[in-house]
Amino acid sequence: MSQVPSVIKFHKQSQLLELAWADVSNQLSAEMLRVLSPSAEVRGHGKGNEVLQFAKKDVRILKLEPVGNYALKITFDDGHDSGLYNWPYLQELCANKDQFWQAYLDKLAAAGKSRESAQIAFKSVD
Repeated sequence: MSQVPSVIKFHKQSQLLELAWADVSNQLSAEMLRVLSPSAEVRGHGKGNEVLQFAKKDVRILKLEPVGNYALKITFDDGHDSGLYNWPYLQELCANKDQFWQAYLDKLAAAGKSRESAQIAFKSVD
């Protein structure tokens, strides 16, 4: 079983979660944590039932809560708050973040989806 990280810091301005194990520090973005959430909403209820997350580029972390001594619960500003990020999963994300991120970008491209949030432009008319 994975040990608790020696460092857990959240950088609110940049929306980066910093984690360190044995003096090796990594940062994971709010967007990456959201689109690779370990929740059933994202992973589905079995192989092949994954739900591609898109338009999450601007997602923000509202709250981080420890769950016992084994995980973090993350609440995002899009309402997502299910799925527990246990230490082994967070270590895996940190160790393989470039590969996970590229695989995510490839899936987005294949689905014709974007990281960009859909914004509605409101204009006043005189």
